[in-house]
Amino acid sequence: MLVTTKALVISALKYGEADLIVKCYTQEAGLKSYLLRGILKSKKGKLRTAMFQPAMQLELVAVHKDKGTLEGIREAKVIQPYVSLHTDILKSSIVLFLSEMLRNSIQEEETNRPLYAFLEHAFLWLDLHGHSANFHLLFLLELTKYLGFYPDTSTTEYEYFNLETGIFETTESRYSISEENLDTLKALLGTNFDALSEIKLNQKRRTSFVNMLLAYYELHLHGFRKPKSLAVLSSLFN
Repeated sequence: MLVTTKALVISALKYGEADLIVKCYTQEAGLKSYLLRGILKSKKGKLRTAMFQPAMQLELVAVHKDKGTLEGIREAKVIQPYVSLHTDILKSSIVLFLSEMLRNSIQEEETNRPLYAFLEHAFLWLDLHGHSANFHLLFLLELTKYLGFYPDTSTTEYEYFNLETGIFETTESRYSISEENLDTLKALLGTNFDALSEIKLNQKRRTSFVNMLLAYYELHLHGFRKPKSLAVLSSLFN
């Protein structure tokens, strides 16, 4: 079936000498993987390797057979050119980390338009704004809304948060967080990207909180793998 859809690139993996396997989150069909034959050697084709960098926003004309195999792309065009996302070293490192998180977190091939809209908005915001040191923290917290384990905010006045249940509690348990990580969580809950500059975190607190978020993901996503690119991101923030 021929489908026209907006798509956000999650990853591109070299396959053989000249091919790419590209994973995208599409507006119309959710998560899809495409085989782009000969793209690494082609100089005259409509498809260009640069189109398939992480977080690129495209419009695709694609062939979806929906049989669990790699799909094909007939046409692609960039619909949201970025200004700094792939040229600013800190932003590009954040994108690499978050793309790896998306690859390890989104596990179902189904349409989720609110998730697509969130990804579309979030990466555009990062491209256009300078204060980005805490961006990945709020991004990962907000992403849990669409993955099904966003924290229950009905009892945020309590002094512990249980990573296993996603609930604020009055008593400590095996998976509880408290003190600085709890304060950071409460500060980020209910805020938005525009207000991020008001949240001041040092490197130690930022690192501690992102590790807590990774533990939260591990508890709620079967087979979740921690991203290798976190080490690169952490070194840049240092």
